[in-house]
Amino acid sequence: MATEKAKHLKRISILGSTGSIGKNTLKVISRYPDRFRVVGIAAGSNIQVLESQILTYRPEVVAVFDEPAAARLRKKNLPVEILTGEKGLIEVATLKQADMIVSAIVGSAGLMPTFAAVKAGKDVALATKEALVMAGEMIMAEALKRGVKIIPVDSEHSAVFQCINGRVREEIQKIILTASGGPFLRKKLSELKKAAPEDALRHPNWFMGKKITIDSATLMNKGLEVIEAHHLFGMPVHKIDVVLHPQSIIHSMVEFIDGSVMAQMSVPDMKGPICYALSYPQRFKKVLPSLNMSKVRGLTFEKPDKKRYPCLGLAYEALKAGGTMPSVLNAANEVAVEAFLNKKIFFTEIYNIVALTMQKHKVSKCVNIDDALKASEWAKEKAKNLISKN
Repeated sequence: MATEKAKHLKRISILGSTGSIGKNTLKVISRYPDRFRVVGIAAGSNIQVLESQILTYRPEVVAVFDEPAAARLRKKNLPVEILTGEKGLIEVATLKQADMIVSAIVGSAGLMPTFAAVKAGKDVALATKEALVMAGEMIMAEALKRGVKIIPVDSEHSAVFQCINGRVREEIQKIILTASGGPFLRKKLSELKKAAPEDALRHPNWFMGKKITIDSATLMNKGLEVIEAHHLFGMPVHKIDVVLHPQSIIHSMVEFIDGSVMAQMSVPDMKGPICYALSYPQRFKKVLPSLNMSKVRGLTFEKPDKKRYPCLGLAYEALKAGGTMPSVLNAANEVAVEAFLNKKIFFTEIYNIVALTMQKHKVSKCVNIDDALKASEWAKEKAKNLISKN
C-alpha cells in the first residue's frame, strides 16, 4: 500500500509560500498528505512565517529573496540550507525532485523563477500573472517546446480553464472574466481621490495580499488578467470581456460559437482553484463547502464604468500595442501602487502615473526575457521620477 501511495505522491515547490496563495496552498497540501509533499519553499522576507513553515513541512530546500532576512533566518539553526536572492528562488523553482512548481510570487520578481521552472520542464501552477503579462509569448512557447503544463491558479483563469477543458479553440466565441468591482464599486467618483489605503484594502469578498487588493480596487488586476488570458488560452483581445459580478459566485464564463455560455461557480475560496491545479486532471472530494443555490438570492452583472476603472482600459491598450508595452504597464503599476500604499500619491493618481509612463515609452519587440526586464526597469525608474515630481 505504501508503494502504491508513493506512485501518486506529487512533490511540490512553492514560490511565494508566505503570501496568501502560498499559505492556502500549504493548507491544501496539509489536507491531502498522502497526495502531496513539499520539497521546496521560497519567500521574500517574512521569515517569521517561513520559519514556522519550515518546521511544519520540512522542505529539502528553502530560499529567501531578501539577503538580510536570510541571514537572520540562518541564525536560527534550522534543519535546512537557506539560499538567497534570485539565484535561490530559481534553485527552488528548478529542483530536480519537484514535480510541480506553484508560482505565487507577487509582481515582476516572479518572472525569472517561473521561466526557469518552465525551461527545466516543470509543470507550473500559475498564480503570478505578471510573468505572462511581461513575457507571455516566450513562456508559452517554451512550455509548448518542453511539454510543460501551465495550469492557472487565479480563480478567473481556473474557471475558464475548467469551462473549456476538452474543447477546441475554434468552438470558443468569447471569454468573459468576472470582477467583484472591489471596495469602491458604489462609492461616489468624487470621493475616490480621498480614498485611503486602508479603505482600498477592504475587499468585500476575498482576502488577498496588499498589492493585488489595490489592483482589485482599480481593476488593474482584471486588466492584467485579460493579458494573461490572451496568452493562456490563445484568444485575441477582442474576444476577452470583463463584467462586474459583485457576488463573486461565478468566477468566469465562456461563450461558445453556438451562443451557449458555460460558467464555473463556487463559494469564493482560493483553495478550490489551488487544489484543482495541484490535482489536475483529477478532482478531490470536499475541497470547498457546497454551493447552496437556494440561498443564492441573486447574481447580478454590469459593465465596468470606464470613469471609475480607467486602469482597465490601459491594460487593453498595452495588449493591443504588444511588444514591451505590457511589461511597462505592469512595472509602472507596481511602483504606483507602492507609492499609494505609502501615502505618497492619491488613489486616482495610480492611473495617471501608469498612463504617463506608457505615453513616454517607445514600444519595441520583446524578443527575449531580457527585453521584458529592461522595459520593466525603465518603466520603474520613469514612474518613480514622475512620482517624485508630483
